[in-house]
Amino acid sequence: MTSLSLLLWIALGIVLQVALWLGIGFWRHWMEYLALRRGVSTPEAAVPPAEPQSEPATVAAWFGFRSFRVERRVVEDAAQSICSFYLVPADGQALPTFLPGQFLTFRLDVPTAAGVREQIVRCYSLSDAPQPDHYRVSIKRVPAPAGSDLPPGRSSNHFHDHVAVGSNLQVRAPGGHFHIDRSNAPVVLIGGGIGITPMLSMLNWCLTEQPGREVWLFYGVRNSREPVMTAQLEALAAAHPSFHLHLCFSDPLPEDMAGRDFHHAGRVDVQLLRTQLPLKPYHFYICGPTPMMESLVTALEAWGVPDSHIHFEAFGPASLKRRPASAPVQTEATAGDITSDIVVTFAKSGKQLSWQPTSGSLLEFAEANGVSIDSGCRAGGCGTCQTTIRSGEVSYRNPPDFDPEPGSCLLCVCSPKTSVTLEA
Repeated sequence: MTSLSLLLWIALGIVLQVALWLGIGFWRHWMEYLALRRGVSTPEAAVPPAEPQSEPATVAAWFGFRSFRVERRVVEDAAQSICSFYLVPADGQALPTFLPGQFLTFRLDVPTAAGVREQIVRCYSLSDAPQPDHYRVSIKRVPAPAGSDLPPGRSSNHFHDHVAVGSNLQVRAPGGHFHIDRSNAPVVLIGGGIGITPMLSMLNWCLTEQPGREVWLFYGVRNSREPVMTAQLEALAAAHPSFHLHLCFSDPLPEDMAGRDFHHAGRVDVQLLRTQLPLKPYHFYICGPTPMMESLVTALEAWGVPDSHIHFEAFGPASLKRRPASAPVQTEATAGDITSDIVVTFAKSGKQLSWQPTSGSLLEFAEANGVSIDSGCRAGGCGTCQTTIRSGEVSYRNPPDFDPEPGSCLLCVCSPKTSVTLEA
């Protein structure tokens, strides 16, 4: 083949490609023309342009108390001492979300022995991940302590005995500073007894929103009559490889079998954590009775866990001391720092009293001296004992869960830093 023949073949190929392109273009335009003549738009024109999607509006938390109806009750344990209450807003309006680990505050009308009703305020942790149409709290009936004259828990027994499906409750919006973070850091959840409730909220949220996040749950109870939702927990552990469940019995029943009913005999302690956890920068979230908290928090600090990685909520957090941070924002003064010349003045009651380091919280000090103060949780959560400070300063051992208004304090978890005058 000569050079001239090769050149002609190349030119012919180019002409054929151009002709093919022109033919396809003509065919497309002809089809569109025919469609327009029939009054039918092309497939592309039939689909309206997509409107930009906006994020769902955030529902603002309400102020004060709001009426909720009990939609469902579920007994959660073999001993029938823990009951979950599913709450829906009576007004049918949307619910604000919450941070997993937070609590609800209830204002209850509780009958007294004298036949009258008394208002009390109590806080209970939310026990599920945020849901769009309801909240859930799981409440343990508190019996009278054995061998003492103390009465049984008023609010918990009121819930179990008098709050039925259809009952209306007055509820304050979710609150509290104890909640899980939204990072991808591996997390260890530790729940003792009914302290499992905020852990359930954190766990369910993690498995829904962050299914790949490494989560360990250590759940401590006495025996097989006490744990709640074990079937659900075991199902979640089977379905999520990143979730590791460890059930610990401190006092197993004779019929309780290791490997079937529980994983570890004994209490949840730092030795168990050290043998089970790989070396990683875990964040620890802990909730349980004060003795459990005191031993675990101190042991974790001694193990070398950074203070910023230890998060806890005790039953009565005001009684739980922890190692001072390197740069505390506000800490309670020690006995040596508080001098005997501090004077507490209760303005409305007309009392001026000398404060001593052994006087306890300002609420305890007021009650011991005949000053009546409304109170609820006595742990810095409900805000019932919020009192205006006319002059002076107070300090907190730990930041309270309820944020007091500027110029006021929560008497149940603070003590005077200087001489102080209170609106009480």
